[in-house]
Amino acid sequence: MKEECLICKAPLEYLEADEVMECVICHRKENSKTRCVEGHYVCNDCHTAGMDVIIGMCVKETSKNPFDIIEKMMEQPFCHMHGPEHHVMVGAALLTAYKNAGGDIELRQALDEMLNRGKSVPGGACGFWGACGAGISAGMFVSIITKSTPLAVEPFGLSHLMTSKALGEIGAVGGPRCCKRDSYLSILAAVEFVKEHLGIEMEKTEIVCRHFAQNNQCIGKRCPFTKINY
Repeated sequence: MKEECLICKAPLEYLEADEVMECVICHRKENSKTRCVEGHYVCNDCHTAGMDVIIGMCVKETSKNPFDIIEKMMEQPFCHMHGPEHHVMVGAALLTAYKNAGGDIELRQALDEMLNRGKSVPGGACGFWGACGAGISAGMFVSIITKSTPLAVEPFGLSHLMTSKALGEIGAVGGPRCCKRDSYLSILAAVEFVKEHLGIEMEKTEIVCRHFAQNNQCIGKRCPFTKINY
């Protein structure tokens, strides 16, 4: 079944201006531009419920390949075809592969920080901010491993360059959004960036999307990760 609304599977709609929405799961009221055509709204917290398992998965992981790592996350019940969970998953997969490839970080602490930062990027940022959360997550990853702050010099520059590289790849493909495609593009950009600038070589393999059947807006042959004939 192709995913849209988590409650009834109806198509989503995006409004021009914020409206007060009540989450149908936790009944929290907040401003949002997104709901399904039947009126259902699910807040970011409820949409990503269960995502904390990422930390336990990552600290046990031995792979140096962030693509393999994020695919394991995508198989978990908390992960949907689209959603703000990807804003955490990209950075978490990169942190884990970076550590396993020889990066000098305290992984558990870094993952806690990634979870905190990534959850602050709302769903729909790709369309409303002009900055996909998956690309921002790659920038957060570099910010964390270089210990960047607003007063840093080189780490400040590196984290911005990483974000811009990831967003550039996402923008070059164009829309509509696909959280899987944008996650893969961001990770690929980060693997190359870290090798060039930080000297840590994570592993990578050819990426073939397995999720297209759940995406009502799949762009088919325009996607660099499709291997099917449309």
